[in-house]
Amino acid sequence: MAPRGPIELAPPVERAFLLAVDTGDDPGWTAEDSLAELASLADTAGAEVVGAEWQNRRHVDPNWYVGKGKAEELAQARSETGFDLLIADDELSPAQQKSLESLLNVKVIDRSRLILDIFALHAATHEGRLQVELAQLEYQLPRLTRLWTHLSRTGGGIGTRGPGESQLETDRRLIRTRIAKLKERVDDVR
Repeated sequence: MAPRGPIELAPPVERAFLLAVDTGDDPGWTAEDSLAELASLADTAGAEVVGAEWQNRRHVDPNWYVGKGKAEELAQARSETGFDLLIADDELSPAQQKSLESLLNVKVIDRSRLILDIFALHAATHEGRLQVELAQLEYQLPRLTRLWTHLSRTGGGIGTRGPGESQLETDRRLIRTRIAKLKERVDDVR
């Protein structure tokens, strides 16, 4: 039997593709400048930036962030670069994030989530780690989606009459409870 090398425990480096929309609302600060800063943030978070695109539009598309045509072009960019993470320059709505994830079949985050991840990497104190977890949960709460479709209704039946609580409602309740407990712990630590 041939000797094997050490087992690799470090997670693979994520290959990130950056995306921005330039609406012209911020004179003197172009999408290109903003993407350069976003690339630096992605590098700090430990991702390898493999490409970037931006689109000039009057308004951000409510469904796709960029236009539908540009969103479809991202599928071609994915096959060319092999990216497994899409980072949007602006904060995405839950609908925009879900649309892009469904189309591209990759993880989609925005600048806010990227910054929270960087804070999580560098939080040194107990209070700092609690505050980062609190911020992450508050960010995640409106973005919960139905991942547990096989558990669409729990409860119900003999002895527990009523429709039961959906898994999504359960997840939201658990996160709200965790947020309340974290706020108490942050106050205690202070």
